[in-house]
Amino acid sequence: MKRLVGLFAVLTLVVSLFSGCAKNNSEDTAAQDKVPAAETAGEGAVTEDTVLGETAEKVSGKIEGDLNLYTWDGMFPQEVLDGFEKETGVRIYYSNFDYDEDMLAKLEETKGGDYDLVIADDYIIDLAVKEGLVQKLDKSKISNIGNINPLYQGQFYDTKDEYTVPYGAGIPLIVYDPALIDFEITGYSDLWNTALEDSVAIVGNYRVINGITLKTMGESFNTNDLPTIQKAGDKLKELAPNVRIISDTNAQDYIISGEVSAAFLYTSQVTQALAARPDLKVVYPKEGLGFGIMAGFIPSQAPNPDAASAFLDYILRPEISAKCFEYIGYYCTTKAAEDYISEEMKSSIVVPASVKDGEIIQNISQDAEDLHNKVWNEFVAACD
Repeated sequence: MKRLVGLFAVLTLVVSLFSGCAKNNSEDTAAQDKVPAAETAGEGAVTEDTVLGETAEKVSGKIEGDLNLYTWDGMFPQEVLDGFEKETGVRIYYSNFDYDEDMLAKLEETKGGDYDLVIADDYIIDLAVKEGLVQKLDKSKISNIGNINPLYQGQFYDTKDEYTVPYGAGIPLIVYDPALIDFEITGYSDLWNTALEDSVAIVGNYRVINGITLKTMGESFNTNDLPTIQKAGDKLKELAPNVRIISDTNAQDYIISGEVSAAFLYTSQVTQALAARPDLKVVYPKEGLGFGIMAGFIPSQAPNPDAASAFLDYILRPEISAKCFEYIGYYCTTKAAEDYISEEMKSSIVVPASVKDGEIIQNISQDAEDLHNKVWNEFVAACD
């Protein structure tokens, strides 16, 4: 998730965690104002006349009106958008934002109106639901909802799965070069091995790195216990001799080039590393995973919730979901789509069957947040 970049305040930490959960081009793209989806395509783009012509005979079951879609730029392959338009006769107007906070401010301004479907990150959805800006799904209109991987359901922002449909996840993982290491890495704790001195690259998100240190101690990413956080900070400083580079944007380059022998990377960076170096090994740490989820929801006053439900149902079809996940490079949240994903991509965007659960980084007390900042700064200084 391009949304994995940057050191933000606690409310944006999950964005960065899952965001490289991808939002591939949003950092460089200004928000658009309801641009027809077909206008963004190249050769073979579907025009409004074409859509209406091809669906004129589809009187039975045709959905009326347009679909106002609001998410980051580049979240769907054009063929998926075109396919939905051709099948339903619904014209998609695609608007994009750069940050989740921008989206929430827009929904607050319109009191949950203007947009029919929003795809955003977990922590901001939690806030939107609490503010009454999200309506419950009419699951009778989403027949493919059973295709969702249960791993990504029942999360803190939607414990009863009443409001959202997951559309991708990010899981930071360890990647290492077996040709440069004479032992097997199985978890976060192995990064402390003295054999890796000056040979580890890590991302620069302090809640993530402090969090994996907590996991080596059997603790939660989200503990509010200050002595426990301080203990983790002390242990984190012991990792400093092994750390060669801290980078949120290009840590994968160092494992690809062989400058480091192990790296802890965001989802998009893992995908890039494996594409460049298929010989690298990926580790799902035994201590437990940290992950973030982006999901679709229908605003409380959406002009056309029927079109939104139809689009959610459409992208939950196995073959359609597979196209989407291969395009965005995030972890596949539609279990039924896994059989349609190419073997080359399965190793990087499909979670192994052995993975049963994980933990999402959430908001914590201000005292705990302040201490995380303190121990992180001490760790960075130790690395220098």
